[in-house]
Amino acid sequence: MDKKEDKILKMEKLIEELNKYSYSYYVLDNPVVSDKEYDIKYDELKKLEAETGIVYPYSPTMRVGDVVLPQFEKYTHRAKLFSLDKAQSFEELIEWHNRNVKAVNEYNLNHADKLPPLKYVLTKKFDGLTINCTYDENGILIKAATRGTGVTGEDITSQAKTIKTIPLKIDNDAVIEVHGEAIMTKEAFEAYNSKSEIPLKNLRNGAAGALRNLNVKETAKRNLSAFFYDVGYNEGTQFKTYIEMMNFIKEKGFPVDEYIKSCTNIDEIKKEIEYVGNIRKTLNYDIDGVVIVIDDFKTREYLGYTIKFPKWAIAYKFEAEEATTKLIDVEWNVGRSGRVTPTALLEPVDIAGVVVKRATLNNMDDIKRKGVKIGSRVFIRRSNDVIPEIMGTSDDENVKTVEIEPPIVCPSCGSELVREGVHFFCENTLSCKPQMVKSIVHFGSREAMNIEGFSEKTAEQLFEKLDIKSISDLFRIKKEDLLKLDKFAEKKAANLIEAIEKSKNCDLSSFIYSLSIPNVGKKTANDLVKKFKNFDNIQKATYDELISVQDIGDIVAKSIVEFFKQEKIVKSIEELFSLGVCPTYQESEVTNNPLTGKTVVATGTLKNYSRTEIKEKLESFGANVAGSVSKKTDYVIAGENAGSKYDKALKLGIKILNEDEFEELVKSLQN
Repeated sequence: MDKKEDKILKMEKLIEELNKYSYSYYVLDNPVVSDKEYDIKYDELKKLEAETGIVYPYSPTMRVGDVVLPQFEKYTHRAKLFSLDKAQSFEELIEWHNRNVKAVNEYNLNHADKLPPLKYVLTKKFDGLTINCTYDENGILIKAATRGTGVTGEDITSQAKTIKTIPLKIDNDAVIEVHGEAIMTKEAFEAYNSKSEIPLKNLRNGAAGALRNLNVKETAKRNLSAFFYDVGYNEGTQFKTYIEMMNFIKEKGFPVDEYIKSCTNIDEIKKEIEYVGNIRKTLNYDIDGVVIVIDDFKTREYLGYTIKFPKWAIAYKFEAEEATTKLIDVEWNVGRSGRVTPTALLEPVDIAGVVVKRATLNNMDDIKRKGVKIGSRVFIRRSNDVIPEIMGTSDDENVKTVEIEPPIVCPSCGSELVREGVHFFCENTLSCKPQMVKSIVHFGSREAMNIEGFSEKTAEQLFEKLDIKSISDLFRIKKEDLLKLDKFAEKKAANLIEAIEKSKNCDLSSFIYSLSIPNVGKKTANDLVKKFKNFDNIQKATYDELISVQDIGDIVAKSIVEFFKQEKIVKSIEELFSLGVCPTYQESEVTNNPLTGKTVVATGTLKNYSRTEIKEKLESFGANVAGSVSKKTDYVIAGENAGSKYDKALKLGIKILNEDEFEELVKSLQN
């Protein structure tokens, strides 16, 4: 064995020892060596790394954080990170529980394989920043990301590595994503503020700001902690219960909060919520509620998800903090739909470290009900600890107040307002600037018509200087018109004209989304297109036909029907078609297709597809996409770093395609 190999072996031994010491110190709060002993071994490791030129990604020296990153990179999660539905009263929890009882009873009446009696598991709801940590089949932390949209987050791997409680390597042989919450303790907060020129406002901002700081050295200074509570993606042995999952997380060395309680009925849940509420102020970190989940994973699978939330989990939110201040004035603003809404302008007031200057006043009925007036002393609550909300007033006889009067005309364009129910609307969609600009921006956005280089500033110039008064006017713009605008030279003008022309050939779901149909987002647009296949069918769809579409309920169905009843809307759409806009939906041909009806599993990292994209591609050819390999699996598509699924497919003799082979198959299916 040569000297370098000997040094590498010493490094590996030191890394293993130091990581064990860190786990005992930071996670178990049980130091097994003195600081001096740790520092001697740490310095020896640094010296060996310098001599060999080798630094392993799980070395404790990687936690230093002495780098400044140029920018945040996007990261697509392997499995979606869902938000949680929220309850702020026991009545809401009882309703949720009763729905679960009903669903389980209905299942057990109709199936031989019964679901077990309902058991819930309660944990604290931490008030920090969600992090998603990915470990490869060797157990090495390869990525940490923020939650972001739930599908795509920001790569914060370097920042997360400064959190000493997050393991850089675990004893596990399958790719997993583990969800946690990065937090700042009160001790770390006070220590940081004692040395900082600009003190932090609160614990949550301290954690979120640290992880979203490109200067990783600044992140390290905050001395963050973390708690983990979920495995969102798992290529290894599947869990049967949440308790089993939490035991796995703990066994692998992740920091787990000591509070985890099982309950079987609503009275037990109520008792535990009251207990956590009572100890909330004694904790050295912030929480804002209790998370309640169903323990059995088969029951979870049966209950499923809404568009936003899992049906098998809910967060009970503690009552938010309140303050009082003076309402100085009311500002009325116009939205994209033409709705004119009031915003309260307040004397600045600090609520839990956040200075609040504005709050939403929902509508005139809400204002009257709460007795809110200009000059009133008002109760402000940060609803769900985030959104400022006026709860009521504390006026006495000596306080001079003035009634809040709704505007008669639009505050933007001066058109007369129309009242519909509790809301006021400006119907001047053609020349009301806020409405028109926001509609144009939405129409040209990436998920809609995807007109590249189209910004809000450009939309404002089009409205003000080129007299663009409708969406269809966009397709009448000429290059020489654009050259009259600020910061529009030959190339920029030509690029925008080309982008507008290119957008005419769009997919149908993007076109539906671009129309700004109330309550219709991109997913609902996709669902409509898959069901009805073409625009005419969607436009003519009845209420009963619409509610038959999965995830479309009463409100959305009514919105769609009412939208297409409007003569002005229909004429605008016809005008777009006459100008060459041609939305299409190409249904995949699945007859005589080698993937039709086949069960396919994708594993590893693919160069050309995210997890969602490969799933959609396979489903477009009629394949059934599974999450784990079994004897029923027909194909496995293996990307880089394919793990245990690849090994299992080899053992079972299942057909394995690499990405290039899959692309060849796709080409043959499309020809």
